[in-house]
Amino acid sequence: MKRLKSLLIAGVLFLGTMQTMNAQAKTAHVDVNEIISKMPAMLDAQKQLEKLSATYDAEYKTMAEEYQNKIKKYDQEAATVGDAVNATRQTEVQDLVKRITDYRDNAQKELQKKESDLVKPLMDKVKASIQKVGKAKGYQYVLNAADLLLTDGPDLTDDIKKDLGF
Repeated sequence: MKRLKSLLIAGVLFLGTMQTMNAQAKTAHVDVNEIISKMPAMLDAQKQLEKLSATYDAEYKTMAEEYQNKIKKYDQEAATVGDAVNATRQTEVQDLVKRITDYRDNAQKELQKKESDLVKPLMDKVKASIQKVGKAKGYQYVLNAADLLLTDGPDLTDDIKKDLGF
């Protein structure tokens, strides 16, 4: 009887331990930055953004050169023209500065919008792939390796790349 009681207590303890082990969530990690940086679609998006940025930079440089040339010309002629002409030129220069500033601000906004438009679908695709692979492998949590201090568990980065086709 005593032996049966000991065996029953050991069985209960064993089942309790198994329950605790099953209650722990399975976690893995993935390096999202590596995946994004190696995606062919992201490389194409970066090339598009660089091309657009170069176009904006060229236009900005042209406007800045125009400004510099006008300032130089107006400074040289300031003493030989009347006050009315100098006042008109000063207003013209102020308008040009405003145009340049507005252009720069709009170019930055357009670049940010274009980047968002190109990157958001790629991030959504990566997120969907992480969810798909994580669930298929039985993980409740898949964490971004960039946010972790220790990544000593299963790494799904290669599986995600394979799922995405690269």
